Amino acid sequence: MAKQENPPVFCEKYCIICKGARAGNSICKAIQNLELKIFGKDGCIWGKARTKFYGVTPDQKIPEISKKK
Repeated sequence: MAKQENPPVFCEKYCIICKGARAGNSICKAIQNLELKIFGKDGCIWGKARTKFYGVTPDQKIPEISKKK
């Protein structure tokens, strides 16, 4: 049986940039776009963990189906 991973919560709940950008803040969105250009489509290490766990990049909201896991 595979080990169940804990969800990565920093990018989702505590990162000022990612959380603000997903909420629609234009300044946070601009900073996040710059970050995604520098680090790649998955963003920083917390964004990469979020992408791996939820299957969506840091600039996208988590689908409702995934939230119920």
